[in-house]
Amino acid sequence: MTARSLMLQGTGSDVGKSVLVAGLCRAYLRRGLRVLPFKPQNMSNNAAVTECGGEIGRAQWLQALAAKVPPTTDMNPVLLKPESETGAQIILHGRPFGRAEAGTYQNLKTALLPKVLESFERLKADADLVLVEGAGSPAEVNLRRNDIANMGFALPTKTPVVLVGDINRGGVIAAICGTYSLLPQEERSLIKGTIINMFRGDVRLFDDGLTRIESETGWPNFGVLPFLACVKALPAEDAVILETPNVHDGARFSVVVPLLPRIANFDDLDPLKAEPGIDVIFCPPNTPLPQGAGLIILPGSKSTISDLRFLKKQGWDIDIKAHVRAGGALLGICAGYQMLGNKIIDADGVEGKPSEEAGLGLLDMETIFSHTKKTETILADVPLFGCSVEGYEIHAGQSKLGSGLVPFMSSEGRTIGVKSMDRAIYGTYMHGLFENGSFRQKFMASLGAVSSDEAFGPKVEAALDKLADALEEHLNLDALLDAAE
Repeated sequence: MTARSLMLQGTGSDVGKSVLVAGLCRAYLRRGLRVLPFKPQNMSNNAAVTECGGEIGRAQWLQALAAKVPPTTDMNPVLLKPESETGAQIILHGRPFGRAEAGTYQNLKTALLPKVLESFERLKADADLVLVEGAGSPAEVNLRRNDIANMGFALPTKTPVVLVGDINRGGVIAAICGTYSLLPQEERSLIKGTIINMFRGDVRLFDDGLTRIESETGWPNFGVLPFLACVKALPAEDAVILETPNVHDGARFSVVVPLLPRIANFDDLDPLKAEPGIDVIFCPPNTPLPQGAGLIILPGSKSTISDLRFLKKQGWDIDIKAHVRAGGALLGICAGYQMLGNKIIDADGVEGKPSEEAGLGLLDMETIFSHTKKTETILADVPLFGCSVEGYEIHAGQSKLGSGLVPFMSSEGRTIGVKSMDRAIYGTYMHGLFENGSFRQKFMASLGAVSSDEAFGPKVEAALDKLADALEEHLNLDALLDAAE
C-alpha cells in the first residue's frame, strides 16, 4: 500500500511550517501511524548530523525526533547553506555537492529534482504518512521556474497541499487570497484547505475572515491555532528569532553571543536560554558587547574567515580581549573555536576565494581548511568536570595545537576541545554540549552561575507532546488525514 502524503506550504517564510510538521508528526504517531518528515529543499546554516554522517536541516532533525525515527538524509535531500548574500554551499543527500550563486542555482534545480524525488519515494516505501514541508511561498512567481521546493515538487508527485498563514504578522486574509490569485488553476486545485497560525485573542472574532477566505478561494479551513508558549522550548531554524531578547526576571548571570552574519547551529545555546538564572544576549551589529558578562560565547559560522573579519570590523575583538583581561570566561564553539587561534588558512578556497586571516590569538593554535569535512555524532569525555557528553561535529578545518593548552574534551583519543592553561578560555568542535545536563551544571558552576543538571532532551520531548495536544484540540486532524493522498 502506498503511503499517504500531505504538504504544508506557507504564505511566506517563518509562518510556522516547520513546527507544524513536527507537531503533526507527533500527533499522527500517537494515532498509530508510521510518520516520516520530508523537505525537498531547505536553506539554513542550522544543520544536524545523521547517523551516517550526512547533513540535514535541524528542522528535519526535530521532525524526525517528533516522529520517533532516526533522521536520515532522505528527509532533506537538498540543503543550501548560505555563505554570502548571493551564494551558498549545496548539500545533496547529506554530502557537499558544490557551491553556487543564486542565479546559477536556479539552473541546477532541474538536475536536482530527480534526486529529490528518489528520496521522497524511498520515504513513501517505509511510511504510512509522509509529511512534507515547503519553503517560502508558492506565490513567489519569480522563483517558480525550475522550483523544487513548493508546487514544483507537489505537481509532479500529486501531493495534496495545505496552506499555512500567520495571523500574528497581520494581513493573513490578503496573504491567502493573494496566493490564490497568483497560482494557476492546476496548482490551486492541489490546495485542500488552510491553517491559520499564531492567533491571539477570541477566535470567534475571526469568523468573518474565515468566511471571506473560503468564499474567495474555495479552500476550507482545517483550524485556527492559538499562540503556543510550548513552541519556545523547541529549537528554532531561522536566525531571525535571535533578534528577540531572551532575559529572565532576577537572572544574575549573563552570556553574551556576538550575532555573526553567517551564524550556524545557534540552537547550541537553547539549553542555556531555558535556564531561569541565566540571560543569553545575542549582540547585534553596530553595538558593543555588553560589559560585565559572565561568559562570552563565539558561536558556529558557515563562513568562518568572513565572520571573523566582520567581528573585527565591529570592534568585538577589542571587547572580547578586554573581557578576558578582566577575568571573564570565553568559549568558542566550532568556528568560534577556530577564531580563538592565531591564524586560519584557507589556501584551497573551501569557503570561497583562497585567503587567510589572523585569529584573536587567545589560544595557541592554527587552523587549516581542507575540502574534507568532519560530520559525525560523537561521545566525548570531559575529565575536568568528570562527565561525558554527547554531541556532533560539523566543520571543514583541522586545528594544529601549540603550547599552553590543556585538553578539555576528547573522543576516542582525539582532542576535540582545549582550555587555556592559565585563563578561563575554552574551545571545542562539539555542538550540542549544553544539552548534557551534568556538563552544563558543572561548567556553569565553575563560572559562578546556577544551572540545573537536567538533560535538555526531555524538555524538547515534553514540548512536542504539548504541541501535539494543541493540534488535536484546535485542528481537524481527521480531515487533514483524509486530505492526504
